[in-house]
Amino acid sequence: MSGVAATVGDAPVPVDEVDAREARLRASPLAAALPAAGTSEGRQLRRWLTQLIVTERVVAAEAAAHGLTARDAPTEAELLPDVTARLDIGSVAAAALADPLARALFAHVTAAIDVTDDEVADYHARNPLRFATPRASRCGWRAPALSPPLQQVRAAIAEHLRGAARRRAFRVWLDARRAALVALAPGYEHPGDPRQPDNTHRH
Repeated sequence: MSGVAATVGDAPVPVDEVDAREARLRASPLAAALPAAGTSEGRQLRRWLTQLIVTERVVAAEAAAHGLTARDAPTEAELLPDVTARLDIGSVAAAALADPLARALFAHVTAAIDVTDDEVADYHARNPLRFATPRASRCGWRAPALSPPLQQVRAAIAEHLRGAARRRAFRVWLDARRAALVALAPGYEHPGDPRQPDNTHRH
């Protein structure tokens, strides 16, 4: 073994595992978009892959601790319906949620999260056209939408707010579990850690 990139609890994550994950990625159709190995950006990619690996291990450990299986897990589209949702939860968590076991854990952790009628009404008051349907004019142009009554869009708003609240809750929970369980070796720090030398702001 060439060394340890991280530990999750008492279990080491070998550098070999990061190497193998990077090699698979560089052999995939995404290879042309990846930074060159050995560069600052290439080292940041390895840090991101390390984050993904330790997150997968945390998910597996937490799912086992709660007796969860991938059966009846929600779909990826249900939890991450659009690009905004993926950005909201973060790239590592979004990548981890490709695994149905992670989605089962998400459902377990966020099962009690809901929104109130007042939150729905307040959102509609602040965003009256958010769920409006554009109207077609007689000339084929799309006319400005009319603000739908709250009752007509209540369910859509509630689903939207509930999804955002659950993603936020899962992200906070996952960050806390990683902080408690994961130790990163030098060179494999979080990509956003300001103390590591490759986290520099350039224009």
